[in-house]
Amino acid sequence: MRSRFARVPLLLSTGLLAVQLWAGQVNRSGQQVFTGEITDTFCAKNRSHEEMMNEMKSMGREKQTCTQKCAQLGGKYVLYDAAKRTVYSLDDQGKAAAFAGLDVRVIGTLENNQLKIASIETGASAVASGR
Repeated sequence: MRSRFARVPLLLSTGLLAVQLWAGQVNRSGQQVFTGEITDTFCAKNRSHEEMMNEMKSMGREKQTCTQKCAQLGGKYVLYDAAKRTVYSLDDQGKAAAFAGLDVRVIGTLENNQLKIASIETGASAVASGR
């Protein structure tokens, strides 16, 4: 009987911790945190820039250059989350362009797999804090 009552506080505290962690990912206006790389629709299909850079030498050997050149060829900027293997289209191509090829933390809302960007941060610490 005693062990059953000892589990109740443990379960309650675990549940409260889970709710707090979930709430940290969604703010009051329904915005969420997304992390990944700002890449392009061409390279996102392959989940890598390698194929594009190997086929077309003009793409250079850096993710940033490849992403920018693919956008010039008609590709759209997207957010690729390698951990979830998910590609999100982005509503504001202008904001995304400044972060081409970089790992970022995006705050925004997701509607029909399109991410409406509220803000973007770059840097390893921004990406690490979003996961």
